[in-house]
Amino acid sequence: MFEVNEYFDGKVKSIAFKSVDGNATAGVMAAGKYTFGTSSIELMTVTSGQMQVKLPNSDSWENYNTGDTFRVEANQSFDVKMETDTAYLCVYK
Repeated sequence: MFEVNEYFDGKVKSIAFKSVDGNATAGVMAAGKYTFGTSSIELMTVTSGQMQVKLPNSDSWENYNTGDTFRVEANQSFDVKMETDTAYLCVYK
């Protein structure tokens, strides 16, 4: 069924499910800055709001708005920061 995940003292929450594209999570991040690690390839789409992302091996932050998707390879870490609460969909490959 569904699995509820909570990270960073409840500031990031998601619901895990099986989508037609594979395992996925839909969630919300409170305004702030977070670092995530990956165990598989992740395709993250911003579904509401705006997210600044610093991908692995990059020194710069990129802006992602509602509808934008970015990819992170397996076994990497990446940073995100938001000025407002932001929703996302993450598909794992």
